[in-house]
Amino acid sequence: MAADNIESTLRETRVFGPPEAFQRAAHVQSMDDYRALYDRSIKDPEGFWGEQAQTLRWSRQWDRVLEWKPPFAKWFVGGQLNVSENCLDRHVTTWRKNKAAIIWEGEPGETRTLTYQELLREVCRFANVLRGLGVGKGDRVGIYLPMIPEAAITMLACARIGATHSVVFGGFSSEALRDRMNDAEARIIVTADGAYRRATIVHLKANVDGALKDGGCKSVENVVVVRRTGEQVPMQAGRDHYWHERVEAASDLCPAEPLDSEHPLFILYTSGTTGKPKGVVHTTGGYLLQTALTTKYVFDIKDEDTYWCTADIGWVTGHSYVVYGPLANGATVLMYEGAPNTPEPDRFWRMIARHRVTVFYTAPTAIRAFVRAGEQWPLKHDLTSLRLLGTVGEPINPEAWMWYRTVIGGSRCPIVDTWWQTETGAIMISPLPGVTPTKPGSGTLPFFGVEPEVVDKDGVAVPAGAGGYLVIKKPWPAMLRTVYKDPDRYVETYWKKFPGIYFTGDGARRDSDGYFWIMGRVDDVINVAGHRLGTMEVESALVSHPRVAEAAVVGRPDDLKGSALVAFVTVQQGGGTPDEKLRAELKEHVVREIGAIARPEEIRFTEGLPKTRSGKIMRRLLRDIAAGKETLGDTTTLEDYSVLSKLREEEE
Repeated sequence: MAADNIESTLRETRVFGPPEAFQRAAHVQSMDDYRALYDRSIKDPEGFWGEQAQTLRWSRQWDRVLEWKPPFAKWFVGGQLNVSENCLDRHVTTWRKNKAAIIWEGEPGETRTLTYQELLREVCRFANVLRGLGVGKGDRVGIYLPMIPEAAITMLACARIGATHSVVFGGFSSEALRDRMNDAEARIIVTADGAYRRATIVHLKANVDGALKDGGCKSVENVVVVRRTGEQVPMQAGRDHYWHERVEAASDLCPAEPLDSEHPLFILYTSGTTGKPKGVVHTTGGYLLQTALTTKYVFDIKDEDTYWCTADIGWVTGHSYVVYGPLANGATVLMYEGAPNTPEPDRFWRMIARHRVTVFYTAPTAIRAFVRAGEQWPLKHDLTSLRLLGTVGEPINPEAWMWYRTVIGGSRCPIVDTWWQTETGAIMISPLPGVTPTKPGSGTLPFFGVEPEVVDKDGVAVPAGAGGYLVIKKPWPAMLRTVYKDPDRYVETYWKKFPGIYFTGDGARRDSDGYFWIMGRVDDVINVAGHRLGTMEVESALVSHPRVAEAAVVGRPDDLKGSALVAFVTVQQGGGTPDEKLRAELKEHVVREIGAIARPEEIRFTEGLPKTRSGKIMRRLLRDIAAGKETLGDTTTLEDYSVLSKLREEEE
């Protein structure tokens, strides 16, 4: 694989040691400590993970740490535990029962705080509500909520009774919600009347009604609605129930159900290279262990910290590092409902100062937006409470990394630049703050028990400095177990290219110090503002428009979003001459079909698309054209060379 933009990514190669003022918790204190523990975790993974698993509360000890039948893994076989119990019950028997578990702020400005004891009561009440509505162990529960405490409560309530939750990002449309709920065969959807986003109301209940219209989701029997905005919404008798009415009548006692370590905790849908999203399945014991352990080591969590991960609950980051990882460690978590620049570009900085946030974890897209807004906004606020900064979502460019370090961190805060995926469940490559020397733009070194490698197309490790495919050589506890109802797709997508080795779909290089530099996707999944979007899903939405004959979607570099969607569209014969009106109409059509995050940045109308002789669209050439490259790559397999010249003419 050619590693494009490697030189620009590596142009900032300064190495930063830990800030002198940084005081790390007594987990790992030096690089010698890291190397010794890492070496042990690779040479004796079962011994290492078995020892670490003792930090969790188990109802039954496991019989075997790992059962590995490539590519299917089972961790802590025979063991039983409950995620909700590990995140709540074991803390309320200590002084932490009166410690803030969640501090929430809504976009309009209201706040709410739940202690661990209060959160446990709310989780028990809603777990009893779910049971009262017929939800039991193994049933799927759809969650379509904004960033409000009820989102975390619902997740933990599902975990408490053994229901498998499937969260759908609130920015997705009713059609996208319908498709995911149908695949998961959800029995119930938990939603809200609406949500606040950029000073407007997102009509979540209306989207649920649209998804269920005309029997759109036959498996869904009940809908629970949180009153967030207070707007009047249609409530269908017998199907729809207000959260507050059900919870008020429910008991706050609900013992946690002991669950098999491999019991499915959640299904989270992520885009693939076909039009159908993949239902990534994560189970209980291994996932909780690795999310808890990475939270402890990577974010150096202390009892006095106020920790803020800005991710939405609809993405895996919200699962692992807003809810499960921090709460398993007894942390105080800040949750925020709205946009980072509402009402002004200093909303995040204002909140950090007001809540005295100490650990701040956000996306490169947000950081680049902050850079664009100007440093005058953060400089208006006292950010001296911060002691650690994190970044997640896609590779961060060195310029944004340096701005983050100097303007926000004041050069006193270490930065943890983390690499992981929906499929990995937990952080895989990251510095340990106060221990690992950092390089702007590099994820640095692997976490304990994780053995990544950069290989060529034949699966052979490439030399230092060479670009290649990023793979993981050994199983890890938080790894996905399968694609829901489609194990063949699981094998095909992640294990077929390099048999017995997990293929991440990312390109990378490893420098002479062993540091990993993630270069981005090598397949047809595009990272837009930290959200993974499948090109086929967007193309399918475009082609569903009656005037579109064919479409190809690619990503181009974008200073703010990391990548932006560019669609090449051919119209139906007799469909008229494409114009600005159709261009705008198609963008809105994609929003209706998928959601606002999938809106193409640009739509280019063309008479034809470049294809191979077998009929495959050569998206690589379209990516080059979208990026404005003067010289295109290999065109030897192209069937009709005139298509390229016409695209060039249309570009000019």
